Amino acid sequence: MGSSHSKSYRLAEDIRKTTLGTTSLSADEPSTNKHHHHGFDADRDAKKIHSACKGAGTDEKKIIEVLSSRTSEQRQQIKQKYKALYSKDLEEDLKGDLSGNFEKAVLALLDLPCEYEARELQKAMKGAGTDESLLIEILCTRNNKEIVNIKEAYKRLFDRDLESDVKSDTSGSLQKILVTVLEATRDETQQVNAELAAQDATDLYKAGEGRWGTEELAFNVVLAKRSYSQLRATFQAYEKVCGKDIEESIKSETSGDLEKAYLTLVSCAKDCPGYFATLLHKSMKGGGTDEKTLIRILVTRAESDLPAIKEKFQQMYKKPLAEAVRSDTSGDFRKLLLALLH
Repeated sequence: MGSSHSKSYRLAEDIRKTTLGTTSLSADEPSTNKHHHHGFDADRDAKKIHSACKGAGTDEKKIIEVLSSRTSEQRQQIKQKYKALYSKDLEEDLKGDLSGNFEKAVLALLDLPCEYEARELQKAMKGAGTDESLLIEILCTRNNKEIVNIKEAYKRLFDRDLESDVKSDTSGSLQKILVTVLEATRDETQQVNAELAAQDATDLYKAGEGRWGTEELAFNVVLAKRSYSQLRATFQAYEKVCGKDIEESIKSETSGDLEKAYLTLVSCAKDCPGYFATLLHKSMKGGGTDEKTLIRILVTRAESDLPAIKEKFQQMYKKPLAEAVRSDTSGDFRKLLLALLH
């Protein structure tokens, strides 16, 4: 027993040395540099959109101009103003005038990000099958406040409890990790506790690689509750303990949706913008374009880490995200996405 204790202590020393100098932009530190538009006037914007929809043709250019240059909060004010002026819902009017992916992207922009995500989650669970990948992508990548906002929006929009719906639509190990994530109790401080990292790394090793049958409780607690900086230290310690990185162990010990959920949590702790850059790349690579993913990421991340995602995309794929979007989309849909990326 004594030797393993001193080993974990030595490990803690190593972690202290290696993590002191590292910083990494992650969901812990949201960058909020979405331009608040100067001289915002909800009244003027509402009238502009109304005139763009009136008459024979629709002036998409005007709609793109207004919606892409406003913050999500400002777009809520435009909606209220529109209703007050014309006694009609802006969404309903636009639905009648627009179509296809352009319409989907415009409607997504008119929701608060938490409302849009709540709608996406509800769609993922409604009907016969469940879209587990979508549940994982949204729930395993958001910070506490975002999760709380999504739960509140879900209740407000559908008068249902998100946690109960997730419980009844998933089962087994995936259900456990999603429910843990939905508690929104991740530590969000920046300090790294080296002893805890060493202890967690040892627990994860024992739970997974160390013996047959992965004991997922240890993984759930560590991956869903520890801060991102703490997790980065734990992953370094894990590599020292077992000679391979945590992703390799997860891949060899788990499969299917549980594997996807764990890898998403690890990915976000290591580099959240990188996780989204990879998803965007996948959505545009190969035969068809997955427009739903494009819309979801560009719209929901626009006011949090989109600048960091753009930077990461450029680093990883040696071309600007806007260029990839330009060559993979067309028409007004393309114009709107490029305006959001501007």
